Amino acid sequence: MKVEVVYALPEKQTLLALEVPAGTTVIRAVHASGILGIYPQIDIANSKLGIFGRMARPDEVLQPGERVEIYRPLKADPKEVRRRLAAEGKTMGKTGKKESGEN
Repeated sequence: MKVEVVYALPEKQTLLALEVPAGTTVIRAVHASGILGIYPQIDIANSKLGIFGRMARPDEVLQPGERVEIYRPLKADPKEVRRRLAAEGKTMGKTGKKESGEN
């Protein structure tokens, strides 16, 4: 069956399509894809994995056409960033200020 394994860096995304036997698990697909050879910095033992944007266990069995995603750790905790910005009177989204020339 066909599946994909994907890993993304800020500047580059790698998507590898592969053929695996029925019953292949998430972690086996990652290893079979060869992506760990391309990105040796991936700490697969501590990486979070997903299928189409939802968290998945390494031992979860894949279905045909599914995409395994290897997630990188966040550099900053979003909750902490929001707290810091709120303390400074700022937000993560739009400022809410009107642009010049608007009434």
